[in-house]
Amino acid sequence: VQLQASGGGLVQPGGSLRLSCATSGSIFGIDTWGWYRQAPGKQRELVASIADWGAPNYADSVKARFTISRDNARNTLYLQMNSLKPDDTAVYYCNLKRLSNHYWGQGTEVTVSS
Repeated sequence: VQLQASGGGLVQPGGSLRLSCATSGSIFGIDTWGWYRQAPGKQRELVASIADWGAPNYADSVKARFTISRDNARNTLYLQMNSLKPDDTAVYYCNLKRLSNHYWGQGTEVTVSS
């Protein structure tokens, strides 16, 4: 399994970014895809997740601002981030949970600052 995240950068408060994660494919019914983030001095936390069989799941702090989606034809996971806040500053990681295994991509850094 290979995961390659991209799309991070510096953005002003209120701005938007779209993160992408190129993946090596998906197995219907057993995969859950997610985005996590880790801010300096804090633990890694789940931002959003999506599986084939259910609705997307979001952390309370990003609900109504972030949207997770997956393009199965392109084997790509996305995270659309709108109305960004300084508290969203972190390294963002894409993740695949397949049965009991977790796979991680390298992080992409998001900085929200004026």
